[in-house]
Formats: sequence, C-alpha cells, structure tokens
Amino acid sequence: MPSHPALLHYWRRLRGSDRFAECQRVLLALGGVILYCLWRNQAAAMIPAMLGVIACALAETEDHWRNRSLTLLVTLCCFAGVAFTVEWLLPHPWPFAFALAAMTFVLVMLGSISARYATIAGGTLILAVYTMIGTDSPHPPASLLTEPLQLLVGAAWYGLLSLLWSVLSPQLAVRHALARVFDALADYLETKSALFTPVHGIDRDALLLTLAMQNEHVVEALNDTRIVLIDRIGMRRPRGATAARLQLYFKAQDIHERVSSAHYPYIELAEAFYHSDVLFRCEHMLRLQARQCRGQAEALRLRTSPRPAADLRTAQSDLRDAIDAVRGTMQPASEQLLRSLDALLRNIAAIQALLENEQSPMTLDGEDGALQNPGPQTLGEVWERIAIQLTPRSSRFRHAIRLTLALTAGFGVLRLVHPLHGYWILLTTLLVCQPSYGATLARMLQRVSGTVIGVVLGWASLRLLPAEPWPLLLTVLSCVVFFAARLRRYTLATASITVFVVLCFSEAGHGYDVMWPRLLDTLIGSAIAALSIYLVLPDWQGRQLDQVLSNTMRNDARYLQQVIAQYVHGKRDDLPYRIARREAHNADAALSGMLANMLREPGRRQRGNEDLLRFLTIAHTMLGHISALGAHRQAIGCAEARDTVTLAGNLVVTRLEQLADALVARVGAFAPESEAEQSVMPGVDGADDEVARLVLGQLGLILAQRNRLGSVVCDIRNG
Repeated sequence: MPSHPALLHYWRRLRGSDRFAECQRVLLALGGVILYCLWRNQAAAMIPAMLGVIACALAETEDHWRNRSLTLLVTLCCFAGVAFTVEWLLPHPWPFAFALAAMTFVLVMLGSISARYATIAGGTLILAVYTMIGTDSPHPPASLLTEPLQLLVGAAWYGLLSLLWSVLSPQLAVRHALARVFDALADYLETKSALFTPVHGIDRDALLLTLAMQNEHVVEALNDTRIVLIDRIGMRRPRGATAARLQLYFKAQDIHERVSSAHYPYIELAEAFYHSDVLFRCEHMLRLQARQCRGQAEALRLRTSPRPAADLRTAQSDLRDAIDAVRGTMQPASEQLLRSLDALLRNIAAIQALLENEQSPMTLDGEDGALQNPGPQTLGEVWERIAIQLTPRSSRFRHAIRLTLALTAGFGVLRLVHPLHGYWILLTTLLVCQPSYGATLARMLQRVSGTVIGVVLGWASLRLLPAEPWPLLLTVLSCVVFFAARLRRYTLATASITVFVVLCFSEAGHGYDVMWPRLLDTLIGSAIAALSIYLVLPDWQGRQLDQVLSNTMRNDARYLQQVIAQYVHGKRDDLPYRIARREAHNADAALSGMLANMLREPGRRQRGNEDLLRFLTIAHTMLGHISALGAHRQAIGCAEARDTVTLAGNLVVTRLEQLADALVARVGAFAPESEAEQSVMPGVDGADDEVARLVLGQLGLILAQRNRLGSVVCDIRNG
C-alpha cells in the first residue's frame, strides 16, 4: 500500500496540473447533466446535452471573466446558428452540402482574426457534426428545435461553470502559463548544459539541433503567457497579483535571452579547457539553475514560494575560483577565450540573481511595462486580417479550401455507402485534417490506433460492467480522461472518447451497434483527410522555405540593430527592443517548426534535409551570439569605442539584410566577404574599451555564422 506522504505527493502533482481545473469543470458539468436527466426522467436529452458540454469545453479560451462572458456569448450564438441550420437542412442533401461547404470555409477563415476566434470556430464545426450525430437516434425528437436546444443547454451549462471558475480563480491561467514557461526554460537549460561537457566524441551539432527545437517550445510558452497577461491587464495599469505575474514574465524573458546566449564556439571551448574542470562547473551551474526553474514552475502551480537553492551560491563561487585558476595558466593569445569565459560567468551570475529574486528585470511604468496586443483593435483591422488571408498563397486559405472539400466529399461518401452512423466520417476528417502534411499524418495514426483501443475497451466495458450506475460513472470518467490527455496524448484521448461514445449509445440500447461503424468511419474519414492534404492545394513546406529563411535573417538583423543602439545610449528594455527580440525568436521557432514538418513530408518533397538542419543549427547559434550581446548591454563610455562598435554593428546588420534580400530574390549572392571587405571589420584588439572588445568579438562570430549560412544556402540551391 502506498504511504501517506506518497499519496500526498500524487495529490499535489494532480492539483498542480494545468489540466486539473478543466477536468474538474467537465466532471461537474457531465455529472450535473446526468443527475438532472435522471431526476427529470429525460434520458433522451442526456446525449445531446453532454455533446454540448464537450463542444463548449473544446471552444473554451483562457480569458479573464469579463472577456470570457463576451466570448461565451459569441460561442453560443455560433453554436445556435450552426445547430439550427444543420437540423433544418440535413434532410435535404444538396442544400445541406452547400451549407456545409460555406460554413466550413467561413469558420476557418474567421480563425485568421485571432487565436480566440480560431478556437471558437473549431468548436463550432465540432458542434455541427455533433448535431448530425444526434440524428442517428432511432427515435428522433418530434420537433426540429428539440435537439439543438438540448445541445445549447449543455453548452450554456458548461459555459456558466467556466465563467464562475474564472471569477473565483482569475489568476489560475496566468500561473499555469508562467509555469509552462519555466518548465520550458528548465528543459532548455538542461540541454544547454550538455554542450559544456569537455568530453571527446560528443555530437555537439546534434545537441545544437535539439536546442533549436526546444527553443521553439520556450517561444511558444512565452507567447501564450503574453496573450493571457494582455487579457488580464487590458488598458489598465497592472496592480497586485497581475503586476507580480507581469514582472515574473519579464524576468522569464530576460532569463531566456541570457540562457540562449552563445559566447564562444562550444567545440573550441571544450578543446581549450579540456584539462580543466571549469566547463564541468559551468555544466553543473546550468543544471542547478534548471532545477531552480522547475522549482519556480512547481511553486506557481501550487501557489507556494520557491525553495531557496543554497548550493547555487557555492557552485558559483567554485566556478569563479576555477576561472581565476585558469587565467594564470592561459597564454596571452587566448585573451578572447578568457573574455568569453568572464562574460559567461557574468551571464550565469545574472541568471542566478533573477532566479533568486535579487534582480528586477524592469519597471512597469510607461512604455517599459507595456505589452504589444496581438488582437485586432477595430472592425477595420478585423476585416483587414481576413482579407489579407484570402489568397492561394495563404496557408490558412489553402487549409480552408482543403477542409471544405474534404468535409463535402465525406458527406457524399456517407450518403452513398454508410448513411447509418456515417457522421463519424465527418468528425474524423475534421479532426485529422491539419494544415500540414506531417501533422495530418501524425494525427491520422493517433486517431486510428486510439479508436481501435477504444473499441476494444468499449466492448470489454459492455461485457464486464454490472448494471447502473457503473456505466454512467465510466461514461463521465472516460470523458474526463479525454480532456486530461487531448493536448499531449492524443491516442489515449481518442481511446477515451471512443469508450464514451460506446457507453452513451449503450444507454440508448445500441452500444454494440456503434462499435464497428465507429471504427470503419474512422478509417474512411482518415483516408479522406490524407488524400485531401496530398491532393488539394498541398501546402508543402519547401514552397515557403526561401521566405522563412529570409524572414529569419531579417528579424535577426532588426534585433541586432536594437542591441547595438543600446551600447550607445544605455540599456533599456523598452517595447521596441522587446518586440525585436521576440520577433527574432519567433522567426527562429518558425524555422524550426517548418523544418520539422518538412522532415515528415514525402521523400521527393524534401530539399536537402542535412543542409536544412545545418542551416537551423547555424541560425540558432547566430541568434545566440546576438542574445549574448543583448545580455551584456551597457553604454560604452569611450566615444571612439562607441563609434567603432556602431560601425561594426551596422556592417553586420547590412550583411544580414543582404543575405535576406538574396534569399527572397533567389539570386546567388551568398559568398563570404572578400579579404578587402573583411578588413573593414574592426579587430577585437583594436578597441581599448573592455565592453567594446566583447561586442566586437561577438560581432565577428555573428559575421562568421552569416558566412556559414551563405555557404549552406548555396549547397541547398545546388543540391
């Protein structure tokens, strides 16, 4: 038997999960539906009401209660329009097919307004299919209004619960979003620490590739947190808990910039300090800081204070002593290595100060504390966002056309071969058909395997479960498991919702009848989704490769330009600087995501995979060198040194912009600088100021990475 401390530990982990609150709401909502229907003896209303609960939960967004009330109203209006339209037109195949196509295209395009509307649109499409599924009942309701109203009542019931939850726990979503940020930072730190291991045979290129992929998760978590904070702050000045969370978000941004810094090529560091323990101590420090980040994430989830890490101070002192010992044995020719090592120590110490709350990243007054709102501010901007996507070059437009044709084809197939229970074809097609080939393929495999597992478990449940109330309890439990697993373990989620479907239809006396149709429809719907992603306006990632590569270089250039300006005027984390930094990391994450999708596309569509992965690792390393400059920002006192740094910085920015222009124009201007051009770049030892030496050294490394990128692009073009 597990001990009480073990049970307490499991309970704390469960309570701290970011899925716990949603699962509680689903549990209460479904339990309330079942109890009400049993009390009122309205068993026929149970399934539509529960489907309404599920659809509303899938359309839920992490808004503050003020915005959530408006979002709920919009969601219910969309649900009502779609549910009544489906119910009225379903007996008329041709008008319904046209309405289904128009509805799908419009809802997908409405998702271009913002992520909130994209979520509502997805939930609305799911509710449309749920309305069709309700027509499978052998005893249809007497009125066409009955089933849509039951769906809407279930959706409204969950929406009210969600709204109440938001009122009682206004900071819950913010805390969980920040916890995901610190967990992602911990993963990044642990991978980064492995780069400092001075051991021969380590594949550092593979580690750099992993690091670039993990940076995508950090950037995604930071972006999600920013949206949640903007929703809480609005046009008001942040106060109380919101101000504290905003300060913590800025702290996470600062840590991310410092953690992603690269002060010197890791291979050369490992060779230079192979016989010293200094890099082992760097690795140890980063692992301790990763553990501290996880402690911060746990504290946010459990609403406790993070534990102080006394061993961090000892480790930092040991690292400083190791660097002092190395300084006495290094040759004068290794001054740049020592400067990089000193900068690395200062950077690690700054991360430690941030983690221990000894350093405040910035004030919250004026522009310094402002956040850029990504949502539309006027109706004109709403239409502009939609209009700009109405082109075949837009990935969203292509997905809208593809999904529209796929659902229309699925409706034709179910009318021809499988009119009974055939609407599972449409649901499978809707959920499997993703914007990219790789995501669609992964979702298809997960959906099919989860359905097979769910059918087997559903059959076993019908055979083994005793009489009421156990089937109803398992029905609710299976749906709760679906919501707990749907974002991270889709196979388990599919198996759970399949069990839910089997048990729901069992209540109507058709549990065994729905199992094989469910499996067959899943196979048919998956096949339609796979064919559509391959044949209908296929969005091969290689078609936008040049634009994504160019965008990465251009955003790096803007970020570097902002950094260099702060070595002239002094450090300030103002809004333009933070926007430039975020857009550079967003571009790096977009490149990482695009290449991950390309690797899963059919072989003939892949364009030099090894060269593309080399480009990603080099681009991320270059961004690391720019981040190192951002981490050490301070005004240079000597006017001559400032002018030298400004000249060198502008030269590197220009070279990055030239590479970006050449990528878009598809010309071959990727060659490295000639010796005459390189002589324009000031030398590191040409500056008397220590800060200027650091900046010039980093600029030289950035320019070297730019030249490597140009060579890789040549290899990609010639491959």
